[in-house]
Amino acid sequence: MSKWELPLVERDGTAVCCSPMVREPLDETSAVDLARMFKALSDPVRLRLLSLIASHEGGEACVCDLTGPFDVSQPTISHHLKVLRDAGLVGSERRGTWVYYWVLPAALARLSSLLRTPADAAPVETP
Repeated sequence: MSKWELPLVERDGTAVCCSPMVREPLDETSAVDLARMFKALSDPVRLRLLSLIASHEGGEACVCDLTGPFDVSQPTISHHLKVLRDAGLVGSERRGTWVYYWVLPAALARLSSLLRTPADAAPVETP
């Protein structure tokens, strides 16, 4: 294994991430899956929802805790949460009348590993 390759592994031992784009091009299947995740995060409300869930005490949040900070209706919040869930970024569970959400660490690790560059790569100059 090269010093640049740090595979991420699920609890069951299966690999969950891909190589950074600077090492090898993405295959079509990976590109489609990752694009769906990035597309889900491209909406400011969904990005804020993900942040709220991730930073919530205990690592999970009730949908009842997620509606207050936004100027959108509860059905709109539910729609955004469904998009995050369908993209594989959050998990959920119904407990009584409420649904609880948590961030899936493997999904965030997969996104971040894709964009990671080698530590000794020369920084890109910006104009």
